[in-house]
Amino acid sequence: MGRNNRRNRGGREEHQLGASVGWARSEAAPDGDWLVRSVPGARATKLYRCPGCDHEIQVGTPHVVVWPADETGSVVDRRHWHRPCWEARTRRTLTRRR
Repeated sequence: MGRNNRRNRGGREEHQLGASVGWARSEAAPDGDWLVRSVPGARATKLYRCPGCDHEIQVGTPHVVVWPADETGSVVDRRHWHRPCWEARTRRTLTRRR
């Protein structure tokens, strides 16, 4: 397996946790430390609302599940985000359209 010499975009640091089972990865960013898990479209069986754009994440849509990496984060703190919304969260504010 080759080395990845590219720098992370946005200056955030990423580490793989449980990479062998595809569990989650940690991300350190200006807004805190997060655990991030990718959800492929085939495993997306419920409807969620993205906190980044306030639009629905439809069934079958690939997305990410995110929760705080510190000891205060738990199952109730998990949020489902569109991947582009999660990646842009530090560049824009939350949108509420309801």
